[in-house]
Amino acid sequence: MKKMNLPNKLTIFRVILILPFVILLLGGNAGWFGENVLIPNAAALAVFILASLTDLADGKIARKYHLITDFGKFMDPLADKLLVCSALIALVEMDRIPAWAVIIIIAREFVISGFRLVASDNGVVIAASYWGKFKTVFQMIMVCLMLVNVPGGISWWPWLDTLTQIVMWAALALTVVSLIDYLVKNRGVLKEQK
Repeated sequence: MKKMNLPNKLTIFRVILILPFVILLLGGNAGWFGENVLIPNAAALAVFILASLTDLADGKIARKYHLITDFGKFMDPLADKLLVCSALIALVEMDRIPAWAVIIIIAREFVISGFRLVASDNGVVIAASYWGKFKTVFQMIMVCLMLVNVPGGISWWPWLDTLTQIVMWAALALTVVSLIDYLVKNRGVLKEQK
């Protein structure tokens, strides 16, 4: 059996970090760790940032050392989706982001995942596009801002809520633009094979 390379290990590690992140975030806000939500929120933010940094690291390492694999092309964007969607669903529960915004983001992920499955059946692996990467970066920044801007956090900074809203709208715009970009660039995938 072929040994898993470092970028793929980092991708798997990112998926594993989702569980402690969600436990810290939701558990902290449910009072599992006492009345002070600041410590579990800060810990959840640290775990989310660590997971986000593995996304940056695995891509750089894979490109620099020519360790790009089909597993990585498939699993890296899936790990990003799992991390961001888990965070967004938790933030809806915490009333930090409107459910309609999360529905748009998750719907886009379902469409692209279905598109990738069709492409895979046709022997085509669709790697992440630059628009998709920008979208992911903005979504991760948005989540970080929302994690900081929670009750018991530093939400008294008046500009923070405005910045969070601006980044949320940018992330939503990039979500739609990246969806259109994927569909236009890969429209041939949906053609029936003879």
